[in-house]
Amino acid sequence: MTARPIPATPPESPSYRYLGRSGLKVPKLALGTMMFGGPTDEATSHRIISKAKDQSFFFLDTADAYQGGLTEEIVGRAIRSDRDGFVLATKFANPAGAGPNRQGISRKWVIEATEASLRRLGTDHIDILYFHRAIFDAPLGEAVRAVADLVRAGKVRYFGLSNFRGWCIAEVAHLADQFGIDRPVASQPLYNIVDRTAEVEQLPAAHHYGLGVVSYSPLARGVLTGKYRPGAAPEAESRAGRGDRRILETEWRAESIGIAESIARHAAERGIPAATFALSWVLNNSRVTAAIAGPRTEAQWDAYVAALDYSFTAEDEALVASLVPDGHVSTPFYTDPSHPVEGRVPLTGGGDATARVAARAQERVAERIARAG
Repeated sequence: MTARPIPATPPESPSYRYLGRSGLKVPKLALGTMMFGGPTDEATSHRIISKAKDQSFFFLDTADAYQGGLTEEIVGRAIRSDRDGFVLATKFANPAGAGPNRQGISRKWVIEATEASLRRLGTDHIDILYFHRAIFDAPLGEAVRAVADLVRAGKVRYFGLSNFRGWCIAEVAHLADQFGIDRPVASQPLYNIVDRTAEVEQLPAAHHYGLGVVSYSPLARGVLTGKYRPGAAPEAESRAGRGDRRILETEWRAESIGIAESIARHAAERGIPAATFALSWVLNNSRVTAAIAGPRTEAQWDAYVAALDYSFTAEDEALVASLVPDGHVSTPFYTDPSHPVEGRVPLTGGGDATARVAARAQERVAERIARAG
């Protein structure tokens, strides 16, 4: 009897990609929901989610801290009739109330936060549960075991890491191996043209340890759309104009705004919006599985989707490298106050690193608010 030939493995669909070394496939654009329940009302949020699903963008990203939990409720109501048609990701660790144990990565809070997310989402399981951030003085092993218990209980399918540095990704992967559980499947770093620091450790570590990369803020919280002008007050409807603290202490920097202008001129020569160029640059990195698009309006979502039609060129890549070198950030000496440097602990003087960074951030925010006003 002649043995039947083994069929060749079909090529992977260009529309979907495996998330790391898992068997889960996702589109290269994830719908970020942070605006839902805040600047974006529920009706508009539902329309955007429905439109995204109709376009085969079924990967949803949310978090327990978004809009005080309201975002999860809105997302849950939007997908209830077709829950299994979505890949649903949420996060824990950020503060969700008063007291030291209503945040962080203790077993107590991991389980309580996940149970609360399940209730708000109106579902019996979460597809991907992210650590929203690393807590440097808390034991990671306890949290990884707690997540493993949630997986075994059928309440979580996979887990991931958001805003984790390379060494933390490695530590979690080794802990998972030690405990005999599956490694995390996704890393979620901030990554865009004006902040390329993820290229130094986070992206290589994720690749080495088998995590897919689902990066966020491809437009640098709107700066890379070219909507801001150097030295000019922001428009009232913009995030900076609304006084959004996170953009004022991070992305709304003079150097980034200048670079955004250069990007906008180059994009105009290509006949595309600056936002299209910025998103295409992120997805031109083979280490990135998907980018999170966080629209406030339907028109913004439409623009994200349209950006996928652009074919990035070698000349485009060279332009970005000339503006911000590999692994660097647009602004010298910049540090995100939410993710301070932890490696300097002076024996004498200096004070707490987190406090120092936070103090400098407060000064920068005050200056930027004054300029915006």
